[in-house]
Amino acid sequence: MTTAPTTELRTFTDLEPIRGDLIDVYAEVRAPLLHLPNYAIHAFGERLDRHSSEPGFTAVIAYADGNPVGYAYGNRIEHGDRYWQRTTPPPDTQYTSRPALALKEIGVRQAWRKTGTARRMHDAFLAAGNEPYVTLMVNPAAGDGKVHRLYRSWGYQDIGQSQPSPASPVLAVMIRAAR
Repeated sequence: MTTAPTTELRTFTDLEPIRGDLIDVYAEVRAPLLHLPNYAIHAFGERLDRHSSEPGFTAVIAYADGNPVGYAYGNRIEHGDRYWQRTTPPPDTQYTSRPALALKEIGVRQAWRKTGTARRMHDAFLAAGNEPYVTLMVNPAAGDGKVHRLYRSWGYQDIGQSQPSPASPVLAVMIRAAR
């Protein structure tokens, strides 16, 4: 882990004041993929707007010198949520019978990677909720598998796969205890 300038984490439950910050960081983090329909900025904006209207929306943004350098956001999902319905094989009811946190996106600008910023945002996101489990979806090919391995090192385990939209790659669905 390298050292980066000090970051301040801020937690939000309203998208309006931070939408621009999230899109700015997303555009830089996903720059090599923006030409693909699923990763295009307008597609992200549509997902962001939809996710922010769902129950329990929470975003954690890391700021350095007043500038956004990373974000993590998600919301609460309930039994029967389309998140679980698209997961194959169907997850065990120990995960789906109670509300869970769904980490929908996490991204960190290049200069702040390998500094612990992503983990700090992740942990602050978990601290904002009281659900027993947290789940996420990851492209197993991202970073030649590095991102998937990182989530495993954070205690996540694979429980299935999902393709949230026709333009999306098939994603690994992962879960872990929130505490």
